[in-house]
Amino acid sequence: MSHPPIPIRRPRRLRITPAIRNLVRETQLDTHDLIQPLFIVPGKAIRKPISSMPGIFQVSVDQAVLDVRRAMALNLGGVILFGIPATKDEVGSDAWRESGIIQQAIRTLRGEFPDLAILADTCLCEYTNHGHCGPVRHGGIANDETLELLGRTAVAQAQAGADVVAPSGMMDGMVAAIRDALDGEGFSRVSILSYAVKYASAYYGPFRDAAENTPTFGDRRSYQMDPANRREAMIEAQLDMDEGADMIMVKPGLAYMDVLASLRQVVDLPLAIYSVSGEYAMIKAAAERGWIDEKRIVMETLTGFKRAGADIIITYHATQAAEWLMEK
Repeated sequence: MSHPPIPIRRPRRLRITPAIRNLVRETQLDTHDLIQPLFIVPGKAIRKPISSMPGIFQVSVDQAVLDVRRAMALNLGGVILFGIPATKDEVGSDAWRESGIIQQAIRTLRGEFPDLAILADTCLCEYTNHGHCGPVRHGGIANDETLELLGRTAVAQAQAGADVVAPSGMMDGMVAAIRDALDGEGFSRVSILSYAVKYASAYYGPFRDAAENTPTFGDRRSYQMDPANRREAMIEAQLDMDEGADMIMVKPGLAYMDVLASLRQVVDLPLAIYSVSGEYAMIKAAAERGWIDEKRIVMETLTGFKRAGADIIITYHATQAAEWLMEK
């Protein structure tokens, strides 16, 4: 009876112990890679649970300070802020008002944490009474009118102390308009993280509860990307880079890792991916039922984003994942 040849190459040698696996690991996930989203509401001592996102809350500014203190202790890369104003109107004017909720939060956090990286979502959908990302004209979103309002919003956020403004409305020309507005007001140091590749996704469902921005009519498919398109992502990213974006984002995460990997081949700027509310909610729901190991699933997913090319990962699991990483 002949025996199979003894293998010369044994890949299992490099998997034999935790120390060896750590030594040869190709992709390293770090707490600094992670950004925690925060939903800011007016008032004091408010920590309102979001039913579709267990463990995530709408918080008042004083509570946000507590959350950021924890994030800083864990060496997170930063936070990204979303505002839910007390009142909304047709154009979303609270987005750029000096007393607007996000401007209040940025000023407070900047005062408390001078070294914190503060990112501000720069969009109007949380602030409009119809839930769309710009003024409605003739049954649609007025792209060019929205650009001027986004410029105002970015300047207000910069004046309050934001390091990075992050336009998410997928308006044509938004990066150029924001860069021009910021530079014109002396904020050339403020970076733009563009949601350049943002798909019209069903994964955003729970976010509508968190940000209270469900459209009162229609949907956002006339300005967000078709989930079937990959090549179009290259066009959107290149346009925003040409307009002056400092960083590029892909959103959502799990279903678009192929897009992220393709962009990594052609984009030298820092790349971010947003692991969105639906992804978070699915993991939480399965974990609560005992169907999956939440820690292992989260760390595997975040490592997958990094492996696919992400430099920055925005995730609702950021703080929890950082705690797990610090346990190592």
